[in-house]
This record gives sequence, structure tokens and C-alpha cells, in this order.
Amino acid sequence: MSSVSMILVAWAIEAAFGWPDWLYRLIRHPVVWLGWCVRWLETRLNNYDWAHRVRYMLGALASLLVISLAAMVAFAITRVLPQGITGLLVEALIASSLIASHSLYTHVLAVAKPLAKRDLSDAQKAVSLVVGRDPSRLDEAGVARAALESLAENTSDGVTAPLFWGALFGLPGLAVYKAINTLDSMIGHRNDRYAAFGGFAARLDDVANIVPARLTGLVFTLGSASLKAFMVMRQDARHHRSPNAGWPEAAMAGALGVRLSGPRSYDDTTSNEPWLNEGAPDPTPVHLKRGLTIYIRSLALAACLLLILSLLLETL
Repeated sequence: MSSVSMILVAWAIEAAFGWPDWLYRLIRHPVVWLGWCVRWLETRLNNYDWAHRVRYMLGALASLLVISLAAMVAFAITRVLPQGITGLLVEALIASSLIASHSLYTHVLAVAKPLAKRDLSDAQKAVSLVVGRDPSRLDEAGVARAALESLAENTSDGVTAPLFWGALFGLPGLAVYKAINTLDSMIGHRNDRYAAFGGFAARLDDVANIVPARLTGLVFTLGSASLKAFMVMRQDARHHRSPNAGWPEAAMAGALGVRLSGPRSYDDTTSNEPWLNEGAPDPTPVHLKRGLTIYIRSLALAACLLLILSLLLETL
């Protein structure tokens, strides 16, 4: 069977069950395993006293080692699995751990519920698990905006991109992407510690998400049936600090008729980012619930498209 069929089955498993808490307590999670490798290499190779170029090259080496390890393990798994439906199901079960549609919905819903009850304190605690900015400085609109931005961006990073690379290259492609994305989330930061060492990982993640980010924006546009979503995405996506995150975020902003991005606080610093859909009102708890509805509709549409593609490939 095709890799599209495999990734579709994997997604169905993940959407239904996610990564159960009991399993996480028992064996943690593949992303955690990747994180251990990244941290082990970073603590040994990222010497602040070395020149920028040396740290960049060592960071590139560390990134390639982690990516190669993920690729080799995934490829080895595919080689030992039996042919037929049994092998497909086992591969899909493993691949399901590298997709995050269930956990993303759960984490954003955990923000939406207390926010709908005007419980700002609990909403701030919940949103701190999905964004890096200082939650104590966020008012109700700020929490809703942060959650919507995380929902939009992580739909691309955690759902569309894994599905895209998994559909193209099976479990090895999915594992390689997840290694790249994990590297970026851990060392791809613009600060003194990681600007040099994580520079290669950050650029590689940008490249890996070029197509998935734009696909996510289009899926949000279709899922919301909103021409405004497409117009805002086309107009404002390139204004975002990220070459990719602006596409799904701008589409979500246009679909909901709210403004996203803008200034935000990280620790003791303020980042003056441009607005997406500037001039629109701030999001409310109602908009956050609507954002989750668009998320579900968009993923249902994507699932239908993948199913059609899988059926077409099986008939060839």
C-alpha cells in the first residue's frame, strides 16, 4: 500500500487516541527521545567561548546527527515489518506518535474552557503550556490571541507538515521532519545561547515548512469557506517575523475577522511584531471556540483529500 494510505491510517489512530498518559508515563514519547539526543549533543558541543562560525558548524553537525539517527531508525523499522496489512498497521501505529492533531486540540481547548468562564488565571496557566510568551502579562484578549496563534501555527508544524512528509516518504520522511522540528523548537532560537549553534536547525526547519505552511493556510481558507481568510493571508502573511507561520495565522485571522500577532512580551523584553489583519478587533473567547471549529472542519477536509488521493494511488 502507498505511504499516503499509511499516513491516513496513522492520522486516524492519532486523532482517535492521541498519545495516552499511561503510555507517556511508561515510555515517554519519541519527541522526548529526540530531545534527549539534542540536549546531550548541545551540552557537549555548544561552547560559548568558541567563535560564531565554529559553533554554527558544530550545531549543523549535531543537527545532521540527530536527523540521521531518526532516519536510520525509521528506515530500519520499515525494513523489518512484514508486507501487507499487518505491516501497514504497525507502521501506522508508530507513525501516529509523530502527529499532533489530538494533543493540539486538547491543549487549546484547555485554554478555551476557562476563558469562556472568564477565569483568566486558569486560562493563563493553560496558555503557558502552548506559547513561550509571559502569560502573566496577557489579558483576556491576549490569551485568546496567543491560543489562536498557537493553534494556527502548530496545525502546520504538528499536523500538516508531518502528514505532508509522511505521505511523500513514509515513516522515514515523517521521522526526519519531526527531528528537524524538534531541533528547531529546542535550539533554533535567536538568543546568545542558540543563535550560532541553532542557526542551521532554524533555517532547515524554515525550508521543511515552506509548502506545509502554505497548504495549511489554504486548508483554513477552504475549511472556513471565507474569502476574507484568503485575502488576509495573501496580504499579510509575509509581514510575519517567520517566513512560514504568517500563512496559517493570517488565514485564521481573516477567517475569524480578528487581528493576530502584534507586540508580545518574552521575559523582560517586548517584541514589536506587525499585526495580521490590522484594524480588526481583538479576539474574544467566542472567537477561540470558533477557531477550534475551523480547525476541525479544515482537518476533516484535509482527511477527505488524503483519502481521495489514497484511493487514486491504489487504482494506478
